[in-house]
Amino acid sequence: MKQLTVHRVAHRFGYQRVLEDIDLTVAAGEAVALVGPSGCGKTTLLNLVAGLLQPWEGRVECHFERLAMMFQQPRLLPWKRTRDNIALGLKAAGQPRADRHATATALALRMGLTEDDLDKYPSALSGGMQSRAALARALAVQPDLLLLDEAFSALDIGLKGELYHLLAEERQARNCAVLMITHDLMEAIRLADRILVMAGSPGRIVAEHRVDTPLAARDESWVFTRTAEFIRWPDIRAAFAMPELP
Repeated sequence: MKQLTVHRVAHRFGYQRVLEDIDLTVAAGEAVALVGPSGCGKTTLLNLVAGLLQPWEGRVECHFERLAMMFQQPRLLPWKRTRDNIALGLKAAGQPRADRHATATALALRMGLTEDDLDKYPSALSGGMQSRAALARALAVQPDLLLLDEAFSALDIGLKGELYHLLAEERQARNCAVLMITHDLMEAIRLADRILVMAGSPGRIVAEHRVDTPLAARDESWVFTRTAEFIRWPDIRAAFAMPELP
């Protein structure tokens, strides 16, 4: 069965312990959000899942076949045109040039880019266009587990909404699992099936909340109302060092 399992993971940099006793699972088709204050180890945990780091203690078992990661910054290669940036993972997988370019073009058009944009270098694209290209690059390899490291945090509200919709379509079309980091509680409530709350010094998971409402029913009014309820929970307020409510 396709599943990610993180079991009793701890990690440190030098003498500083940054993660302690982390347990989590992500099943096929599930979206899990990690929320918590800056410095609590969220990105370190995502890098451990991606295989970019090895845990000091515990184990990470990933039974998904294809992982892709989207970062807070687009990180497009400046010397490659947009089409080749999107097709980068397909090239690494050995896909023929014509096939990978066809896939890149189709995805780019879905993301709202144009044929002309595909021939441009990243420096000629706006920040929003670069983010669209970065999401297309991640989806081009047809991942069954997508890792998002605050991928939408620098975007304006309108573009966020568009990319949220595209991500939801991809999840439903291919049963893609998502493990995402965000500081935005509204984003977590809008996109995730489960929200894991982290606290720091060292980073650990202190609470879990389920969001059972179907994605299609999570309109703006529902998201605002649910977020207002969410930030009243004591574990959320404690994790973000918010004052206690009277």
